[in-house]
Amino acid sequence: MTLLITVFSALISTLLWYTNEKARKLKVGGLCLTFWSASLMWLVDAVAEYLEVGAVYFQPTVQDMLNDTFLGLSVIAVALVVWIIVIVMKDPEEIWKLK
Repeated sequence: MTLLITVFSALISTLLWYTNEKARKLKVGGLCLTFWSASLMWLVDAVAEYLEVGAVYFQPTVQDMLNDTFLGLSVIAVALVVWIIVIVMKDPEEIWKLK
């Protein structure tokens, strides 16, 4: 579930970055890299777990799916917080600039 959530987040942020000039100015590319990196990490984790447990990997319990969903949403929240901190510090729109 974490893999699916981060892949969808990566796809959405990549589409926003690619199709919107303002998104590029707001450093959405860094957010894309964060989500793609997390997706790659969980892909490697899924392959390793599949090699370890076999076909049982595709039969998760409800509790496991719920935990993975919370973990995926937490990763998205942390990535968004870090991105917002970067935006505030770099101030690409010069909102915080003293006049």
